Amino acid sequence: MGMGIEIRNKMAKRAAQEIKDGMVVNLGIGIPSLIPNHLPKDIRVVFHAENGIIGMGPSPRKGEEDANLCNAGGFPVTIQDFASYCDSTIAFGMVRRGYLDMTVLGSLQVSQFGDIANWIVPGKKIPGMGGAMELAQKANRVIVVMNHVDKQGQPKILESCTLPQTARGCADLIITDMAVFQVTSEGLQLKEVFEPHCLAEIKKLTGCRFRY
Repeated sequence: MGMGIEIRNKMAKRAAQEIKDGMVVNLGIGIPSLIPNHLPKDIRVVFHAENGIIGMGPSPRKGEEDANLCNAGGFPVTIQDFASYCDSTIAFGMVRRGYLDMTVLGSLQVSQFGDIANWIVPGKKIPGMGGAMELAQKANRVIVVMNHVDKQGQPKILESCTLPQTARGCADLIITDMAVFQVTSEGLQLKEVFEPHCLAEIKKLTGCRFRY
């Protein structure tokens, strides 16, 4: 089932609330890339891309894209006044040394204890997991933004991932189109429910128990 731009922006706006002034943040492709469009004007954030841009800005308007500026997913970006460039080895070095305050990633599945499976789509040919493994393991905080269910209507939040895992026990917060969950050592804690959804619907469409 598809997801409209309004819902995607709603999720990105909620994720943007987790970003504090002065943070160094990496954004995954898809919904996370919308986050810079929803930050308050007085928040100064350094957005990091694995391909070597440090200091990305909001998405460019249509027709104003620069063919030489793209994020690690190949999508056009803008840069802030203080931006700098490096090669991908330096960019990944920043990740592996733990310099990222936060990463916001999409995912195919997340377990009740924060395991993430986001690099292989069944039946699709893909080149590999990219930087997801390093980001999930080394960022100081990991936020997952994703649909609550897959295209077949099956839960994406599960007791344990059935797809190959990217990293174990790494997710701190899960934001879906229906709800927000905090990941704790005892499992998931439901923090927010988005209208027009309700608790009964979320219970039905979540593949594990959670506290609320």
